[in-house]
Amino acid sequence: MIAIVGRPNVGKSTLFNRLTQTRTAIVDPTAGTTRDRQYGRVDWNGKDFSIVDTGGWVVNSEDIFEGEINKQVELAIEQADEILFVVDAMNGVTDLDDHVAEILRKSRKPVLLVANKVDSSDWLYNTAEFYSLGLGDPYPVSASNGFGTGDLLDAVVDKLPEAEPDTSLDDIPKFAIVGRPNAGKSSIINAFIGEDRHIVTNIAGTTRDSIYTRYNKFGFDFYLVDTAGIRKKTKVNEDIEYYSVIRSIRAIEASDVCILMIDATRGIEAQDVNIFSLIQKNKKGLVVCVNKWDLVEDKSTAAIKHFEESIRARFAPFTDFPIIFTSALTKQRIYKVIETAVEVYKNRQRVIPTSQLNTVMLDAIAAYPPPANKGKIIKIKYVTMLKGAQVPTFIFFCNLPQWVKEPYRRYLENKIRENWDFTGTPVNVFMREK
Repeated sequence: MIAIVGRPNVGKSTLFNRLTQTRTAIVDPTAGTTRDRQYGRVDWNGKDFSIVDTGGWVVNSEDIFEGEINKQVELAIEQADEILFVVDAMNGVTDLDDHVAEILRKSRKPVLLVANKVDSSDWLYNTAEFYSLGLGDPYPVSASNGFGTGDLLDAVVDKLPEAEPDTSLDDIPKFAIVGRPNAGKSSIINAFIGEDRHIVTNIAGTTRDSIYTRYNKFGFDFYLVDTAGIRKKTKVNEDIEYYSVIRSIRAIEASDVCILMIDATRGIEAQDVNIFSLIQKNKKGLVVCVNKWDLVEDKSTAAIKHFEESIRARFAPFTDFPIIFTSALTKQRIYKVIETAVEVYKNRQRVIPTSQLNTVMLDAIAAYPPPANKGKIIKIKYVTMLKGAQVPTFIFFCNLPQWVKEPYRRYLENKIRENWDFTGTPVNVFMREK
């Protein structure tokens, strides 16, 4: 584990994106853009390692997130085997650099001093003043154009301990926590993993990047993805929030199951339906999590039933998904959310044998055949399940596929759901000419 630390606006996130060859971390000239720890993978000369981007270390600033960001930086330093201390070659040594250098010297961890923003050879001479920090030779780099990053990675790899290769990100299920701002997404991830991994405040828009967290407890192994809250386009008025929303949408696209957080104190709103539509459009598994249930006064069975019915009515016609009432603060039913998300993921992988499928579905078709269209009788002869599809996909072979309308497809889907457990996952029904 390699941690990137330094004061704000020295180019830590740009360096993180350069080394991981991604655009995962949001980069903006605004100081304090990064808040939570952002993890990535680097592969260099056959060796791969984890790298973590942190927020800028600040003291006595007007930033209300100062204490939380500094706590995240301290945790990253504690976890790291090696630290990249990034400084700004254009601005030289500052009081904050001295402050961070003092913390790193006390940590007793191997530190590589990275003088960033050496965008041309003219700035090379400025790096000499960083010897005053007492952390050895500075490595001149330009995170924006890649200058010097190869030499830096060589030095990083030389100091790395030998380690077993980790499972790649693609091999493990990914569960994205999505919803409106302030629905409790970061709080519930902190409750899941039992540590303050994500910054939580009452301010909407606290989370900016999409943060991946590995969860491997109680026999489970998957990634939890914390995302920024998705607001209406008309209310997004700054670049950083725009990029946060784009990353949230990308996280939905890359996930297997989405856990949609709804604020119990506000009920279901139009934006919740928009986010649900986004999940549906991408054919992802769904678990609806009604958070802040501890703040609701009426917790009767009738109130729960009414809440569930109103959610299903707004999300119709897709209504076969689990709804769980939780509280991230009191940890009420939070592990039920994890168990249910895993079940939904398994439902997405479910394969029905063709013989069993035909036995059940041909009887259902005989009991209620497709309605004739313009005097033409539609005959469905055979059904099979497509193997290897990301979403459970069923193909019905018939003589006139173009005349089978949406209501009858929905009837077939309902019959499939009645006989096999596909709770929480969309199902594709296709008609093909036999």
